[in-house]
Amino acid sequence: MSLEQPFAAPHRLSVAPMMDWTDRHCRAFHRHLTRRALLYTEMVTADAVRFGDRARLLGFAPEEHPVALQLGGADPAAMAEAARIAEDFGYDEVNVNVGCPSDRVQSGRFGACLMREPELVGRVVAAMRHAVSIPVTVKCRIGVDDQDPGPALDALADAVTEAGCRTLVVHARKAWLQGLSPKENRDVPPLDYGRVDTLKAARPELTVVLNGGLQDLDAAQAALDRGLDGAMLGRAAYQTPWVLADVDRRFFAAPLSELDRHAVVEAMAEYAARARRDLGTPVKSIARHMLGLFQGLPGARAWRRHLAETMPDPEAMPGILTEAAARVAPERRAAA
Repeated sequence: MSLEQPFAAPHRLSVAPMMDWTDRHCRAFHRHLTRRALLYTEMVTADAVRFGDRARLLGFAPEEHPVALQLGGADPAAMAEAARIAEDFGYDEVNVNVGCPSDRVQSGRFGACLMREPELVGRVVAAMRHAVSIPVTVKCRIGVDDQDPGPALDALADAVTEAGCRTLVVHARKAWLQGLSPKENRDVPPLDYGRVDTLKAARPELTVVLNGGLQDLDAAQAALDRGLDGAMLGRAAYQTPWVLADVDRRFFAAPLSELDRHAVVEAMAEYAARARRDLGTPVKSIARHMLGLFQGLPGARAWRRHLAETMPDPEAMPGILTEAAARVAPERRAAA
């Protein structure tokens, strides 16, 4: 892959949209670990985009590219208008949420419950594609409740591809809308990667990205080795973020990075100082995304403890990040 095309095939490795997690500060942190992976916002509803504080909801730094906005909604006209706004803000992609199982999402008739209405999803995608020139993608489940995952996923794929969608991100687990909490639904029912593999085999022209239960880069690579076009990490990227540090080399043919965790902390302390000065952002809003950075290293517990004790103070200064990192010994690099 040409290094002059940093956003080529960004779906090879992406970080999932995660409510309360993948805000702009989380994305800024992840960008210090990987320049090439596609990053997603938290889900934002179409009406929030249309009528809310757009600068707060949609604002992002140029360094975050490639970055995609995930939208929630089921009204084609409203979703098209929100997509236009997203394009004007400079997003590289807009993604339709057809996978979230939360009660709030269901009450708004969007998210995973739309797996039951593939024709409506198709109309939404068609309206959005007519409104924007950036890619419109869909993130879905393999089914909901008592649906048969075979026909359910095929029907959704048929509807969105006919509407012009070329990329489908599939969380390879059914969504249970009744009887399980969203937290429980992260692990129940079992994942079915084979169903996603079958979808790709039947539609080789469709970019199919696997999501769900991928714990590390080896698992992501295994998805590509089976013929899928990409892998999306969720909790693994958030809870053990250093996993992202080798993404560019392994998935985007970039040179081996000389990155180290202490340098990332210093860069994020500078970022926190700017965010505090320019946006009034408390350090906690940034530090909370970094708690897992030293996971697995001696001193990781001391790093987390210092942040947990100091970041709740609204007057905490960015220096708490470097203070916490000083409790972790510098990493030793292997000899060449």
